[in-house]
Amino acid sequence: MNQHLLDRVRQYTAAKEVRALGWYPYFREIDSEQDTEVIINGKPVLMFGSNSYLGLTNHPKIKEAAKAAIDRYGTGCAGSRFLNGTLRIHIELEEMLADHLRQEAVLLYSTGFQSNLGAIAPLAGRHDYILIDERVHASIIDATRLSFARVQKFRHNDMEDLEKKMAALDGGILKYIIVDGIFSMEGDIAKLPDIVRIAQQYNGAVVVDDAHAIGVIGEGGIGTGSHFGLHDQVDIQTGTFSKSLASLGGFVASNRDVIEFLKHHSRALIFSASMTPAAAGSVMAALQIMRDEPERMERLWENTNYALARFLELGFEVGPSESPIIPIYVRDNLKTFAYSTACFDSGVFINPVVSPAVPSEESLIRFSLMATHTIEQIDRAIDRMYDNAVKHGIIGDRAEEPVGTEALAPA
Repeated sequence: MNQHLLDRVRQYTAAKEVRALGWYPYFREIDSEQDTEVIINGKPVLMFGSNSYLGLTNHPKIKEAAKAAIDRYGTGCAGSRFLNGTLRIHIELEEMLADHLRQEAVLLYSTGFQSNLGAIAPLAGRHDYILIDERVHASIIDATRLSFARVQKFRHNDMEDLEKKMAALDGGILKYIIVDGIFSMEGDIAKLPDIVRIAQQYNGAVVVDDAHAIGVIGEGGIGTGSHFGLHDQVDIQTGTFSKSLASLGGFVASNRDVIEFLKHHSRALIFSASMTPAAAGSVMAALQIMRDEPERMERLWENTNYALARFLELGFEVGPSESPIIPIYVRDNLKTFAYSTACFDSGVFINPVVSPAVPSEESLIRFSLMATHTIEQIDRAIDRMYDNAVKHGIIGDRAEEPVGTEALAPA
């Protein structure tokens, strides 16, 4: 092994230090289906760290669809969509998804991460500008690094900062404004009405990553544009199948000309193996369930509003969430690790979010809801989180005035 390589990687000691404290929260082995309760180390744990917002990951119809796809098409495609890897099931899914999302065309990718790489990098040219919210997903950041465009960040959901930066650029240059629809850590929603207005005024194209919005907001759960009544004003919509749609893969949705361009210029598509038949089949089944059971999204929001009200009543510092992602601020990296470990030991799985994902003073716990959580499970988790928060000095006794935002309701 090259000694310089070893010297470099051995400089990273943070994980070892947290392990030594007994607070390491990552790569826990789950020995069950991804459900509201999971089995870890032989014990049941309440799952409030999952992105399975509609609770579909163990739905029998989806399992059956995955098995049927394997029986017909096999386990893999042995090539990219561009060459030998386009199956009939891929075309069927693209057509079904385009219809569901009310888009002209859809293009599938092997992961949600690749859908952002595949859409942004080839479309943004050398003389273009990309403006991204500073809190966008890592896949968007990496996509901008692969493009030849010039990149600027604007302060999170700060429309004054965005407009100032747009106004300073050459009016004839194409500018891409790229945001998450629902931001994955804070749980707040991009200010799309202002973004669309600014884009139209300054020659901007709007790109929205709806990874956390599909199945959560908008008519029929189709995303942020629909949520604001601006669905036809979003130029490019990207997303993933690994959250509400209970599978693996991603998509880009836009008009036919954009999709045709990407089919012949997107390196993430042309040089990657196709989405597996089982994954495609399971997404089709999940989409059908979304259509047939709109009450799942209603239950998701009932759970969200109930949990948020309880957190506020107990005096937790809740972030500016507008979604089933509820951030609970701890504001100290090590205390966040210690608290999440204590909650896990009490049977509650929650995700710690620390620097560099957020500044240390904004470290938080990411608590996320599923449609299939019961009120009893939510109460049990929050009661245990409260007891541990008091023990760790995160909150005192029950607060008279709630801290955070008011209960939510889907638009």
